[in-house]
Amino acid sequence: MTASTTPASPDSNAGSTAFIGGGNMARSLIGGLVARGTPGSSIRVAEPAEAARKALADDFGVATFADGAQAVDGADVWMLAVKPQVLRQVCEALAPQARARRPLVVSVAAGITTAQISRWLGGGEDADAPAIVRCMPNTPALLGAGVTGLFATPAVDASGRERAQALLSSAGTTVWIDDEAQMDAVTGTSGSGPAYVFLLAEAMEDAAKRQGLPDATARTLALQTILGAARMLTEPGAPPPAELRRRVTSPGGTTQAAIETFEEGGLRELVDRAIANAAERGRELSAAND
Repeated sequence: MTASTTPASPDSNAGSTAFIGGGNMARSLIGGLVARGTPGSSIRVAEPAEAARKALADDFGVATFADGAQAVDGADVWMLAVKPQVLRQVCEALAPQARARRPLVVSVAAGITTAQISRWLGGGEDADAPAIVRCMPNTPALLGAGVTGLFATPAVDASGRERAQALLSSAGTTVWIDDEAQMDAVTGTSGSGPAYVFLLAEAMEDAAKRQGLPDATARTLALQTILGAARMLTEPGAPPPAELRRRVTSPGGTTQAAIETFEEGGLRELVDRAIANAAERGRELSAAND
């Protein structure tokens, strides 16, 4: 069933993008695409929840379906936006259409490799392997302020790379990764990274309260400080983080006292271990879903 229009023939869907999954990440990408001029009529979404289908159709004018096979029928680009633990089931159900249509497949499922997706879609030897782009976005993508690492298999041509980048650019900045093994490092750095900043904000706020500041004041000071520092880091032509830190750290001053405390406490080593552990967990999740 659709929540918008009578299903069109497969040929009329050429050039369309099919989203498998209509959750928050899919909504952010669809919203970004529509805001940049992509007609909602060229986007097809498979989503099992009726309320979510209706909201997507109402908000963006997309065609919605309860069944993935209907959504991908004739679509040239498939965006796999479901949870990693159900991706195998989804891919195996769509394998006959993947072999017949040979679409560009873009996945945002954390920890799932292109080899796994290819196998689940019924990919054969290299000459018959599907064109797959694996992506690792992060939660600021929901605000159009994310960053996404992308890796393409050899079957993805220049046009496919451009289409994948245009799709993910609707949610923020993109970077290409040449070695898929490094996608776990992307996960550990940027995929999980927003939580590290949230933890820092939480710790700064709590520390300010212990210094006697009112709750609202402590929160405002912590959050606006992080926001302002992030803007300084990302301004065009901004110097590296180390240089910005040096510029605001006067010898013998208050900032130096705080920085020395962080350094003596092993902050750098702790961050290094944290990102390494996140990357290792990504590899473990991939193996668990094989």
